[in-house]
Amino acid sequence: MEPSVARLPGNNQTSLMSTSVLGLVRASHPEPAAAVTVVAGLLAVGVGHRPAGVAAVVLTVLASQLAVGWANDAIDADRDAAVGRTDKPVPAGAVRRHTVAVGAAVAALATPALGLTTTPAAAFWVTLGLVSALLYDWPLKSTPVSVLPYAVSFGTLPAFVVLALPGAPAPPAWLVVAAACLGAGAHFANVLPDLVDDARTGVRGLPHRFGAAGSRAAAAVLLLAATGVLVFGPPGPPSGVGLAAVVAAVVVPPLSWYGGRGAARAGRRPVAAFRAVMLVALIDVVLLVTSGRVA
Repeated sequence: MEPSVARLPGNNQTSLMSTSVLGLVRASHPEPAAAVTVVAGLLAVGVGHRPAGVAAVVLTVLASQLAVGWANDAIDADRDAAVGRTDKPVPAGAVRRHTVAVGAAVAALATPALGLTTTPAAAFWVTLGLVSALLYDWPLKSTPVSVLPYAVSFGTLPAFVVLALPGAPAPPAWLVVAAACLGAGAHFANVLPDLVDDARTGVRGLPHRFGAAGSRAAAAVLLLAATGVLVFGPPGPPSGVGLAAVVAAVVVPPLSWYGGRGAARAGRRPVAAFRAVMLVALIDVVLLVTSGRVA
């Protein structure tokens, strides 16, 4: 009889390659990577980039996000295996640790190269944001200053987008401050699902020292501060939609955390807190772009 298609050597190799590609995608932390990249693209449109400039911004930010996500999973592979994180592709065997590490190195090198297709000043700031994020992966994750890389990396994002314009104009301070507050809030929200596993493996960043309740409060306050700066920071009175964004920043996090309790009871990771941060960030940016207040 003819061998089945499933057993053909070429088919096996294709299947393994497809599994590895899917594993690489999962190891990149696709949700936050996509959210940050979309935010960067929207900001690029809002500050007046032409289509080529928007593409350069999006590709540069995407490369930096891939580098950070892959580096995180390569560095944390042993720790993830120790706590049974079968949702992570490396300990689950979906992709090799070496493959993820090589991907991180390639994406990290591509980031400044892509940034240089805009302006040297922009390339510097996006590289600074990448280095800061990688320093979080190691060694700052387990220190009291673990929030600092998040604040710096998020703060450099709008600086990069604005400086990537022809002539490299200075970014407004309120935009950088708002992004830094958003990043700090994202750190406290992002760590919440992993507090127990982190405690088992000796990770003691700032959110771990605050505890779950303190981290939720810090995330909510920082998210509200970021939204407030975005709404009241630009010249002129705030718009009605801007005030609606403030209301969203107050209402969305508690609702998402309440919903996340159901996921925890069902044995799933409660990732609703970080999704709430990204949702409010997207709302903020859309409102800024449509109102023209970052133009």
